[in-house]
Amino acid sequence: MGLWQSIFPDVTAKELRQIKPLVAKVNQWEEKFQQLTEEQISRKTEEFRDRIKQGEILDAILPEAFAVVKNACRRLVGTKYVLSGQEKEWNMVPFDVQLLGGMVMHRGNIAEMKTGEGKTLVSTLAVYLNALEGLGVHVVTTNDYLARRDAEWMGILYRYLGLTVGV
Repeated sequence: MGLWQSIFPDVTAKELRQIKPLVAKVNQWEEKFQQLTEEQISRKTEEFRDRIKQGEILDAILPEAFAVVKNACRRLVGTKYVLSGQEKEWNMVPFDVQLLGGMVMHRGNIAEMKTGEGKTLVSTLAVYLNALEGLGVHVVTTNDYLARRDAEWMGILYRYLGLTVGV
């Protein structure tokens, strides 16, 4: 490593070093949440909202909130639904790298991902966390088709978590 890089380390690498420990916390919470009933999981959204009203900040809730999203995804696996006239089956549970992407997005940064790497699923993590404040969250995409598709598709997860979806 050159002198310049030791003085000014890559911003991306620095941020990743800061947030990587949160992935382990998310996974620890998610493992605990596997023991909860459907009703207990569904109450988590209101619990988080109450904690925020009492002054807790989103960053403090992040590991638990991301774990609730991951757990909800796990519970939805095998659920059949119709998307754009085609029957599909939910088969998505965020991987660790997707948890990192959600954290990057929550921090207001861009998470660059290739086609098929799960951008739509990654966004659900940041969307859910920020929706807990009750101020609304807008997801912007490149065209009307994707907006409708993603609202319909990820709406399954959002509604499971007690959120509403519009497009």
